[in-house]
Amino acid sequence: MSTHGATIALDATTELHRRVRAVKPPRAVLDRDRERRLTDRQREVLDQLGHLFDHGFAHLTMAEIAAHTTCSLRTLYGLAPSRDELVLVVVDRNLWRVGRSAMEALAPDMNPLDALQSYLKAANEAVNGLSEPFARDLATMPAALRLGDVHADYLIAVTHCLLDLALERGDIHPVDTGAAARVLANIGRDLSRPEVMPTLQTSPRQASEALLEIFLRGMRAQPTNEAPHD
Repeated sequence: MSTHGATIALDATTELHRRVRAVKPPRAVLDRDRERRLTDRQREVLDQLGHLFDHGFAHLTMAEIAAHTTCSLRTLYGLAPSRDELVLVVVDRNLWRVGRSAMEALAPDMNPLDALQSYLKAANEAVNGLSEPFARDLATMPAALRLGDVHADYLIAVTHCLLDLALERGDIHPVDTGAAARVLANIGRDLSRPEVMPTLQTSPRQASEALLEIFLRGMRAQPTNEAPHD
């Protein structure tokens, strides 16, 4: 690559990361200070709760949760004042973990469209292994739905900015990037709804990744020096 070409690639990479980092992330249920103050036992309990809630949580009391995780009620109440708040902590903590992994999937040498595919593929880890009982109980919690909306809005915003950059570079066909971002970013969430999951032939993650591949392939602009296929 020529020096000029390398400079263009570096500028594009810098712009990609600048735009993504400019998107304001959602506010964590457990802020950084509280997260840092968690004891090892509290972190262990939160990890256990993720597995416990896979079987549903609407039927559980705080006392039953304490019994299942072999911890004291005091430990649980040190994490959250109620069962529903505890669920929000567990869900939000997982979404933040997935979000960090998705950001780490953005390699320095990626073009915007490849970066978007890697980002959304990593973000779909949020629906990996999601059980129907857990999804069903979450759907009855207005606060959980609002939390999901906040994280979904962030995912849409990152997707939007990457699509805008891809469009500016001529990497994709002219498209309403706002509309496309909403469709692409919501595939995993839509397919993980409790009424949808039983209708799928594969898992929500597998189905969303397959659709994402198809959509992005159709959006990708053909290089001007490449002859069209018959």
